[in-house]
Amino acid sequence: MTQPLRPCPVCHADASHARLFLESSIDEARLSASSFASRKVPEYMSHRLVQCQVCDLVYVDAPPAAGELARAYHEADYDSSEEADDAAAAYIRAAQPALAKLAGRKSVLEIGTGTATFLERLKAEGFETMVGIEPSTAAIHAAPAHRRAWIREGIFDERDFEPESFDLICCFMTLEHVPDPGVVAAAALRLLRPGGAFIAVTHDYRSLVNRALGKRSPIIDVEHMQLFSQRSVRRLFDEAGYKDVTVKAFVNRYRVGYWLRLVPIPGPLKAAIARGLAATRLDRIRLGANVGNLFTAGFKNG
Repeated sequence: MTQPLRPCPVCHADASHARLFLESSIDEARLSASSFASRKVPEYMSHRLVQCQVCDLVYVDAPPAAGELARAYHEADYDSSEEADDAAAAYIRAAQPALAKLAGRKSVLEIGTGTATFLERLKAEGFETMVGIEPSTAAIHAAPAHRRAWIREGIFDERDFEPESFDLICCFMTLEHVPDPGVVAAAALRLLRPGGAFIAVTHDYRSLVNRALGKRSPIIDVEHMQLFSQRSVRRLFDEAGYKDVTVKAFVNRYRVGYWLRLVPIPGPLKAAIARGLAATRLDRIRLGANVGNLFTAGFKNG
């Protein structure tokens, strides 16, 4: 029996309001534990993607089962601690206006925390209680011991927490991966105290760099169940009930060696360039660029 196509997970428009964005390009022989790892070498494989004509979301209309996704992330490799630190530095800069408007800084929850490096940044900002949710065992084992105490292994489940128990909830490069981003956004609102904020970082498939790269963009990925634009991520927050929603692009700073990893050029050429950069240590230089990521913040009425 054919599984019915899912409606848009943001605005709930049915399949008749979606048009083909990209056909499936998954090669089962190329899938591995690294396929569900963060900041991996791009594989340029994806499930079939459609574009919602109502809210502009691009999404997988016939996704794998939630249990299958959870198992894949639990078993995923982790090898991106330096890049995670660089990402956290960019996120904390982008988050400053939202942090300044918070009603309190007692407790924070991060969904998809990795090694909890961003929670470390928030501790320095005055937060008292840190909680991170992370499905990857490898990522948790890579965390320093003091951060490991903040991390709970598993998939985010609202029922694990008391309502209105957090001042801030973070979700960075994770809303693309979850089976239903609307469920996550609505749950976060219920878990926030009045005056608290939900902040997220997502890809922007309509950004200049992603449109230029097309099928060779790193966001074309087997992990992604949906891809956002400024319009669709704002709709997600509005639908969930957030107020004072802001969406903005921002600059990431990574090592030249990491930027090279993302460039869609032939492997032998990329390897040769990488060796040359490593020999001169130019691969250690950090460069900033707007590569099509969005920072979104929304508040719970106080």
